[in-house]
Amino acid sequence: MEEKVLTLHPQGKKGVNIAKDKYDVMRETITVVLKAKSLSHDELTGAVEKALKGKFSGAIPWYMESVKLDLEARKVIERIAGKPYDVYRLR
Repeated sequence: MEEKVLTLHPQGKKGVNIAKDKYDVMRETITVVLKAKSLSHDELTGAVEKALKGKFSGAIPWYMESVKLDLEARKVIERIAGKPYDVYRLR
């Protein structure tokens, strides 16, 4: 039986179940990408897609969003309000 991770949501909404291996890959990728610099949502999505293209089965933007929200809820990353865009960075 495949191991799953139930994600958290920063606003307390219901999370989703994700295969642990996919969660781990996405978490590591988001962390590595944000180590370099803070990124807007579109920049983060693009960087994760570029890093995982051809190496990840599934909808990269969907998994990225689910894991990003989980990392926000777990206080691993934070969203900083900004103009014109909010940015994400490691805490």
